[in-house]
Amino acid sequence: MIDSLYKTLIYDNRYKYILEGLKNTLIIALFAVLIGILLGLLVAFIKNRYKERNKGKLLNKLCDIYVTIIRGTPALLQLMILYYVIFKNVNINIVIVGIISFGLNSAAYVSEIIRAGIDSVDIGQKEAAKTLGLSYKDEMFNIVFPQAIKNILPALGNEFITLLKETSVAGYIGITELIKSSDIIASNTYDYFFPLIIVAIIYLILTLGLSKLLNRFERKYLVNEKVIRN
Repeated sequence: MIDSLYKTLIYDNRYKYILEGLKNTLIIALFAVLIGILLGLLVAFIKNRYKERNKGKLLNKLCDIYVTIIRGTPALLQLMILYYVIFKNVNINIVIVGIISFGLNSAAYVSEIIRAGIDSVDIGQKEAAKTLGLSYKDEMFNIVFPQAIKNILPALGNEFITLLKETSVAGYIGITELIKSSDIIASNTYDYFFPLIIVAIIYLILTLGLSKLLNRFERKYLVNEKVIRN
């Protein structure tokens, strides 16, 4: 066992593959989350604006098509189309391709999470905002969204954890993420046990750590909200 562990991590500095895989996994997940939040917010507000104010019909239709395509096809297929078709003749870092692909994928799900959170707010609040003559922007950011956020946060946290694990398919286009790094080591040692176990432990630590961080943030937000109301 010790000999196998030595060959997996120490011999020929193979632990560096794991570190590179961890670095690429975190980079892709972090920037994809940022894209997912920003684009998801935009898509959610466009769709909700059309629903409530009947404005932006064309943009709403484009958002519907985008969300339908992304949610109706596998993340791996989207990644491969982006790399082998759309960016086929473009000199671009494959990690950036991964960030764009997972960011676009996440944004579609984030937009639906945010839209569901907005829909959960009492319709009377929205009607009151219209009666007062508030703009859609003021209605969203001053009345609706602050109330919707408590319903959005739990689902959003689950989406981020799912995104982190989904980056494991990035190796299909040559990105050395955690799964790919274990595969590289195993191809040299002819032993898959330790490389896969080590990667599994890393994923477990990352997801549990992220879960605790998100739960802590959620509880802190709810406490602050109660303090503000009182």
